[in-house]
Amino acid sequence: MKILVTNDDGIFSPGLVALADVASRFGQVRVVAPDAEQSSMGHAITIQRPLAYLRTTLDGFEAYRVNGTPADCVALGLYHWEGADLVLSGINLGSNLGHEVWHSGTVAAAKQAVLLGSSGVAFSLVMANGTPDFESVKGCIEQVTRRLLRMPRPLLVNVNLPRHPVGIEWTRQSIRAYSGKVMESFDPWAADCSGSLRFP
Repeated sequence: MKILVTNDDGIFSPGLVALADVASRFGQVRVVAPDAEQSSMGHAITIQRPLAYLRTTLDGFEAYRVNGTPADCVALGLYHWEGADLVLSGINLGSNLGHEVWHSGTVAAAKQAVLLGSSGVAFSLVMANGTPDFESVKGCIEQVTRRLLRMPRPLLVNVNLPRHPVGIEWTRQSIRAYSGKVMESFDPWAADCSGSLRFP
């Protein structure tokens, strides 16, 4: 089985390596992820400039970094690998619930997989104060993946993990409102024509 692993937090996110580790229990893994942070990119694709697809070193996994969006990574990864059975996206640093799925790069990567004929699963870890504990969710990710592999494909699933999962519950996508408030501020590094900093 060929499993493509990607994310929107960037190639060096620890959640990406944790997900690739779980994926390796099911088959051959290839990692294709953005070379920089691409959170909240939604399902954007790059059409106005060339994309670079560069081999990189990532904890023993065959990995490539792309100067594009999560959806770009899936498209290029599936093209260069001549398809995959499954695309896993994450582990995202933060939840993807309710209206968050519309701008989530993590979920968009899974959607792109389905559009191209593979199954796509997005994994997100609810963040609280402190450092994320990816080891504590690996068992649950393995359990979810094993269950999904027995279902008809292609499928699209969005999985949100608490810090310490105790089971699996299937739900409908919530309609939780997104509170995205606009906050006016200033750029402390912005300079005017004389080179001095501008402050209000």
